[in-house]
Amino acid sequence: MRMANYKRLIDQIKEENIHPIPKWYFITKNITVFLIFLISVLIGAATFSIILFSIQQTEFNIVQHLSDSRVKLFLWMLPLFWIITLLIFLVASIVSINKSKKGYKYTWPRLIIFNTVASMLLGTLLFFGGGGQWLEEAFAEKVSIYESIDEKKKKIWMLPEEGYLSGTIEAVSDNTLRLTDFHQKEWTIDFTDAFVAQSVFMEQGDKIKLIGKITGPNDFLADEVRPWGGPEHRKKMMERRQKRQDGKSQDGQRQGGKK
Repeated sequence: MRMANYKRLIDQIKEENIHPIPKWYFITKNITVFLIFLISVLIGAATFSIILFSIQQTEFNIVQHLSDSRVKLFLWMLPLFWIITLLIFLVASIVSINKSKKGYKYTWPRLIIFNTVASMLLGTLLFFGGGGQWLEEAFAEKVSIYESIDEKKKKIWMLPEEGYLSGTIEAVSDNTLRLTDFHQKEWTIDFTDAFVAQSVFMEQGDKIKLIGKITGPNDFLADEVRPWGGPEHRKKMMERRQKRQDGKSQDGQRQGGKK
């Protein structure tokens, strides 16, 4: 009986031309699954860093002062494209682990939590290293149909009739400055009683954001002066911090020499 079953099985294998799956197939499959997982997590991390950068650049405290149409423009600034991209690659990384050799050991909730945390941790590190902004700007430069966060930000901060103005400083005097906005219009800004953020340098060539009101065709009374941000501003902040540290070390050496 056993011999008959064995012979029948052998005959079926020969008839259907069944061959054992080679070992290299499983090795290749495991490597492919691992690469898909790794790439998905890395892209997810990069995407999350861009989302953090976008949130950082979104001024939530100005929403209450915007009209309904401008609120829609503000909401349009939220990184929906990057959120969808993050979800896509999170799903890809989760599925890749599930299809791996030992994927059956992990429940779906554990897979979701592990992949989400991995992408968020790596993305946060990348964001604090300036990677989020660099990646977003590089993507905007390469993909012409994509509107960058900086371009969207300019639309929000180029609403002088609603009290929001931005541009580049051309000259600064005691209580006024000359500003060229991003539409190349020149303004005279009165910041006599304005709150000026400590991170604002008030130097020629610096980009700034203003909250206030129009007082004339080319005149603007500022209530607040904020830095525009960006790599140039961050570089200046680092240089200023370095100068302060150098100054402190020099003062310490002088005091040590007097002793």
